[in-house]
Amino acid sequence: MTQTNTPPLALTMGDPAGIGPDITLALWAARERLALPAFLFIGDAGVLRERAARLGLDVAVASAEPETAATVFPKAIPVFACDCPVPVVPGAPDAGNAAAITGSIETAVHLTMAGRTSAVVTNPIAKAVLYDAGFGFPGHTEFLADLAARATGREALLPVMLLAGPKLRAVPVTIHIPLKDVPAALTEDLIVETATITARDLRRRFGIERPRLAIAGLNPHAGEGGALGLEDDAIVRPAVERLKAAGIDAVGPLPADTMFHDAARATYDVALCMYHDQALIPAKALGFDDSVNATLGLPFIRTSPDHGTAFSLAGKGVAKPDSLLAALRLADTLATHERAAGETA
Repeated sequence: MTQTNTPPLALTMGDPAGIGPDITLALWAARERLALPAFLFIGDAGVLRERAARLGLDVAVASAEPETAATVFPKAIPVFACDCPVPVVPGAPDAGNAAAITGSIETAVHLTMAGRTSAVVTNPIAKAVLYDAGFGFPGHTEFLADLAARATGREALLPVMLLAGPKLRAVPVTIHIPLKDVPAALTEDLIVETATITARDLRRRFGIERPRLAIAGLNPHAGEGGALGLEDDAIVRPAVERLKAAGIDAVGPLPADTMFHDAARATYDVALCMYHDQALIPAKALGFDDSVNATLGLPFIRTSPDHGTAFSLAGKGVAKPDSLLAALRLADTLATHERAAGETA
């Protein structure tokens, strides 16, 4: 487990009616066997206690500050209070708890940017539930970028979504927008900025000295020389040339249908894809249970399990904690790399 002189990870509550509490409890119960890094749960202690009783788990829960979390962690789940005003029923989300859900995320970001926790790990949220309460962001990624921008006084930050699994790392250049809007949103500058952020964070946080970037084409067969679309030659190819000129190891545009088999994946460290499903379909197909969503381009480390709230499984003891385990381990590894990079800078 993480040493007590290392700041703990900040683990958000997610939607308390989903499987977040279930998988948090399951992992902590197996903390010794899994060599689980210490985390501070930002949420409602009562929800954890009630869910543990429902699941028949003998789990202790204790209030803690970031500075005491690692000491508490071996004997109880350390909790930094962010209470839910509405009673939580597993499988029955309530927009009345939206402020607590987003407040948990805000607190985790604040603690991490202050250096009191080492990274943010987010349990799943249900965006539709938050929208009912006025949430104005497409998802976690955009909300985190807004929090970071406000905290640093910058007008905007470009968040980069990275799906990291044991067999593939993939980045969608455009994220939560309809497919019909992708061609208009895709620009040479966006591809270059996304790739530059990706290469930088793979060096600084993943410890890859010279990241190899494979850039997918937008259209079938990367446009087939213009026969199947002009965007690849007009937008993607010039972006790749700019990246090469900047010293980044990038190739493309590549036909997406031949990028993800075993031999192809061995030639690169990350695939940059032009839209959401082009990246997430292969990432989930190759690592559904143990892929991690990591947000690059932020002034703090953030990871998340690559699945949703699974309300139908909440409170039943059948939810798999594998992706959350991978998210906690990756966050701990990235924080270690970043500390080492800071010490040698």
